[in-house]
Amino acid sequence: MIKQFIVGLALMLTLGVSGADSYAQSTSPNDLNTTLNVNSPLLEKPISFTVTLPPSYLEKNDKRYVVMFDFHPRSHAYLNGMHDWMSHNGEWPWLETIIITAPDGDEQLGKLKELAIEERGNTQLLDFMQQALLPAIDKQYRTNGFRIMNGFTGNAGLGLYTLINRPELFNAYFVASPVLSKDFAYVIKDAPKKLAAMKGKPRFLFMSTSDSSFEQRQLESFATMEQTIKDNAVPMLDYHIRRFDGTYYMTQPILATAYGIELLFNDIHQVLTADSEISRQGPQVILDHYKYLSDDKYGFEVPATDSLIALAEAETANGSLDAAEKGLAIFQLTVKSYPDSPTAHDALAAAYADAEEFELAIKHQKLALDNTQHPFWINRYSERVNKYQAAIDERSNNL
Repeated sequence: MIKQFIVGLALMLTLGVSGADSYAQSTSPNDLNTTLNVNSPLLEKPISFTVTLPPSYLEKNDKRYVVMFDFHPRSHAYLNGMHDWMSHNGEWPWLETIIITAPDGDEQLGKLKELAIEERGNTQLLDFMQQALLPAIDKQYRTNGFRIMNGFTGNAGLGLYTLINRPELFNAYFVASPVLSKDFAYVIKDAPKKLAAMKGKPRFLFMSTSDSSFEQRQLESFATMEQTIKDNAVPMLDYHIRRFDGTYYMTQPILATAYGIELLFNDIHQVLTADSEISRQGPQVILDHYKYLSDDKYGFEVPATDSLIALAEAETANGSLDAAEKGLAIFQLTVKSYPDSPTAHDALAAAYADAEEFELAIKHQKLALDNTQHPFWINRYSERVNKYQAAIDERSNNL
């Protein structure tokens, strides 16, 4: 995966959004922090959520973004800091994400959470998220449809509550040290039947805890939930359960977020090796796999470019004429499948150059140039055009 560096750190200012049913905002080029007011028939007045936009949001007007939501107001600072660090290097390993957190001490939101925790079958919190909060986010911001729910302790318990009762609200759930004892939101009682009945597109769960003194009272219920998941989860639930024993209690949400992000987006960042189970079945199976990732798992395009190129390079490395022809065909298929990919054209250009078809190499190297705006790659691709042209000139001089 090509890692393109995102440059610049914007000054953060807080803006208000006016109107109970309006989500219009006024931003300047340096504004990353905004406030989103969300109204609902379940509320007497709007609730103001804190939003931080990714650094590229105001520059790339055609780009759409992942959303992460957390009920805890203080999570905003650490999530923004982790996201800034883990996404600035070409969105690796954290795709650029819109971070949204709830306000501190809002009584209306507190009441909705209390009803979810104490009244079995009460869905007002889920209704608020589904009918008001999430549509408001999608209306106001350029989202790509992929959502992560993040939570610690009680909010982690609510994450599991959301997963088992309305899994379609979020694509991924990170739950650190969840509170589940004393029939918390009836998660443990409801989980067996509802996990087994889960339908729809794939969902991701990262659930963790530790053996700290503060978590001791929850370890029994955690173990019960872990076994319940193992016994009842359907294949569409990609779950990961981790114990961070020996670490501090307040470190748990940091660890859960970091590990969760890496696992969640691993299929995007990890290039398939030529000897992987998928790649051994050929380029079409690679394309089918990435179509599944794009259409079902993530809901936005995940290109197969690098994995196809890895297979093509492995074929050509065999040294035989037949292998070289197979490799070239895979390079050509990559360009056909991703005609706007500079990486695909660059790889095909190199393959043509190896075959001493320098005119075709120059053609595709120039197409690689046409499809990038990054100074590093403009310079690199230009050097290769000149190199291939020099080879043509030398061949002409030797005739």
